[in-house]
Amino acid sequence: MKRSAHYLEYLYCHLLIIFLAGRVGFLLNNLEVQHITLGDALSACWRGFVGHDLMVAAFLLAVPWLLSALQTLSDSPLDGEKPTLEAPTLKEGTKGRGWQRCLWLLVPYYILMGTAVAAIIVGDAVMYEFWQFKLSAVVLSYAASPEGAGNSVSMGFILVRVAIFLLLALWIIIPCILLTPKRLPTSRTDRLWLRNISIIWTFLLVSGICFMEQGDVYGNPRKQLANHAAVNPVYAFVRSINLTRDYSLRYDLLSEADRADLFRDLYPEPADDICDSLLRCQRPDVLVVFMESFGSRFVRELGGLPDVAPGWSRLIPEGIFWQNFYSNSFRTDRGTVSTFSGYLSYPDVSLMKQAKCHGALPSLARSFQRQGYETSFIYAGAMTNMGKRQYLEHMDFDHLYDDTSFSAEAGDLPPDGSGLGAWGIYDSISCQKACRLVGQWQGGLHFLVVQTISSHEPWDVPYHRLDDKVLNAFAYTDHSVACMVDSLRKLPQWQNLLVIMLPDHGYLYRQNYDDPSFFRAPMLWLGGAVRQPRRMDVLMNQSDLAATLLSQMGIPHDEYRWSRNVLSRTYTYPFVYCNYPAGMLFADSTGTSICDLPGDVATLEQPADDGQRILRAKAILQSSYNHLGAVCPPTQSAP
Repeated sequence: MKRSAHYLEYLYCHLLIIFLAGRVGFLLNNLEVQHITLGDALSACWRGFVGHDLMVAAFLLAVPWLLSALQTLSDSPLDGEKPTLEAPTLKEGTKGRGWQRCLWLLVPYYILMGTAVAAIIVGDAVMYEFWQFKLSAVVLSYAASPEGAGNSVSMGFILVRVAIFLLLALWIIIPCILLTPKRLPTSRTDRLWLRNISIIWTFLLVSGICFMEQGDVYGNPRKQLANHAAVNPVYAFVRSINLTRDYSLRYDLLSEADRADLFRDLYPEPADDICDSLLRCQRPDVLVVFMESFGSRFVRELGGLPDVAPGWSRLIPEGIFWQNFYSNSFRTDRGTVSTFSGYLSYPDVSLMKQAKCHGALPSLARSFQRQGYETSFIYAGAMTNMGKRQYLEHMDFDHLYDDTSFSAEAGDLPPDGSGLGAWGIYDSISCQKACRLVGQWQGGLHFLVVQTISSHEPWDVPYHRLDDKVLNAFAYTDHSVACMVDSLRKLPQWQNLLVIMLPDHGYLYRQNYDDPSFFRAPMLWLGGAVRQPRRMDVLMNQSDLAATLLSQMGIPHDEYRWSRNVLSRTYTYPFVYCNYPAGMLFADSTGTSICDLPGDVATLEQPADDGQRILRAKAILQSSYNHLGAVCPPTQSAP
């Protein structure tokens, strides 16, 4: 391959081709996520090329551009020119020294750059299928718990993607090395070329720093896949890295005066003046069934798919069904903290993993303990994932049951020791264990959580009612929970039992984050402790469960700063606020708005309003980070 003084132009074109190939691969790998036309795809490629790729390629080649400049300036001056850098004079045929050999220093740079770019491009295309937002620094928190990926997909899936990554890395690195000359010619023409290209490079770098934004390449806001395809993945990933250790500085979206004005009265002071009593007794035993990914998409009564959850359909008329209940976020680690600590979720912070922040979190288990309750948590998988065990221990649960707590000898597993799925013990077995534990309660007060795990990739369950593998897994979890409730009904403990069924988050089954039904979720209270079956229309978040439940039981909840008692007379402005790493939702009586955070654009306004819904969402986001910065200062928490 011919090496030339104009190698930077060749490398620049080479990287632009790489970005185009990556964009095409991104679209092809994610065609099932959202339907787009050929015109949408071509438009995304063009918008990404002129909006991001030109400048990102310039940034990646800034190092060889700088070294080329240093080498050219260090060579012997031409007639009439004064030397700009002192350097040894070269004789004809000798090898360069010092700056004149510096281009060889680019080999390790090309290797590091090519490896990183290939990893980001492949990771972005692959993870989008599961997450439906651009690869961001959030992935680093999940990469620290690699068992999650290993449980979700097959080894063959991983090996194919690793092979693609290696081939792409080689495709980036090898041409870069072969096209780079050992040293540059030093003619006046080359000097003039360097000056001219320096002007172009400076323009691209300055433009990228000052003006490049993710939303600039968006087209139709309803074409999420096309918009995200247009965003250069390297740019998106680098922009998502936040090195600010002080949480209160991470989101500065509004002036302090505007933030305070918009945030005022959104989260009123805790109050126990309930206007509605739902329970027969103030001190029931409580069983929370925390259902993996079981959003409204799978419950017919919330507009979901029919025949996936007949168990829910049968149980709903028997209990208190909350029809306008919304999960706080998109993953289990966020949903767990929102449910059992009554806390908001954060786009780029997993509080479950931030162990040093746990001391600032309230805890439902701790609130129950103060009233004499024995507290237990069943998660029939490995509790090491995402710091789950540490969080539950810090929330003061008395007893934790993981996959090691099940055995054939104890009667938890079949005699042949079967019953183990990709994530742990199958739901039917963990639900049976929860039922046995309830049956052993003799006197005292009890708070028990059983978390299901089978309605999760890779969807392998011992149940075969539906042909669709994904829907069949949700049907299995529904069947397991319904059978558990039927068994609980036969126990004497049922008369004083409150069963609360709710999901940790939703699942993107043939939908995307611009669909509000992703965050909408079912919640059902049933059991002998329920006064009467009802349907509740009040808007509430997952994080509001703590204050609402505790107030119904006459238990203080002053420490739950972000949890609202939705049956209090002070709850005069019902709304819900949800977020995920790339956006947030706000809904009230006027409608629903969804905002793309990296692009700072509204992707849904239903119906259109004057922008107040998104402004309130920004005020909550900024206020929540201000609060987190106060309770978890930089010296106490990791970024």
